[in-house]
Amino acid sequence: MCWFKCNSEDKSCCAAWRSPKVIMALIGLLLVGAIIIVSILRDRLVNQPQWQVQVAGQGKVAYQPDIANVTVGVQVDKAASAESALRQLNDKVGKVLQSLKALGVATADIETQNYTLYPQYDYRNNVSTLAGYNANQQLTIEVRGLSSPSDAKVSQVIAEATKAGANQVTGVAFDVSNLNDLKQQARLKAIADAKSKAGSLAQAIGVRLGHVVGWWENVVQAPGVQYGGGVGGGEAKGAGAGMSPQVPSGSQEVIVEVNLSYKIR
Repeated sequence: MCWFKCNSEDKSCCAAWRSPKVIMALIGLLLVGAIIIVSILRDRLVNQPQWQVQVAGQGKVAYQPDIANVTVGVQVDKAASAESALRQLNDKVGKVLQSLKALGVATADIETQNYTLYPQYDYRNNVSTLAGYNANQQLTIEVRGLSSPSDAKVSQVIAEATKAGANQVTGVAFDVSNLNDLKQQARLKAIADAKSKAGSLAQAIGVRLGHVVGWWENVVQAPGVQYGGGVGGGEAKGAGAGMSPQVPSGSQEVIVEVNLSYKIR
């Protein structure tokens, strides 16, 4: 009866039960029990086995570029003054812009990428002497509507720009207008590839796959492809008059990787 109640007939039992040592011991047992229960629940809720397998798939979609970004520049060297350098630069760039508009290139598709003016010094016998002023402006021209790897539009832009006074061609980058659609096609192919691999792998190992519980993707390859040109110095007079540059775009690919995580039953 002492474990449940104390009465006048068994006062010694009640006194022993109410002693501080016994009370502290009971509290200690309760704390230890609570810690054990929390640890068990934590292991089950937080550190439960994953029982997952990850399978990677890859999807490729070939495409023909229909956009090219051509970067040309005008360099003026050793002008007598800064004003003269800018005057010559603006005059030559104006002629380049006129030639591009004559080809049907819209003003919105021409963007200045670089514009600089700086003095040039010659060093002789450890003496620095001002030799003149250099000026440079680079333009990026977006050429739309390419239809084949040998499309002549890019060649025409380069030829006419150099003929008008551009003496630098620093790069050609090809792009495609429906890139998001191509990525989606490649993504679906990658998912199908991963599912196929997962089925074969599960059959070989002898397990059953449950639902997909996670995934990630990575775009391995997408536009654009760079054809780098040298940065020329000096003036290329009539550079486009007697020749037409050959700048094939080729066939490109969008490549997407997808990783699927399956729950193992």
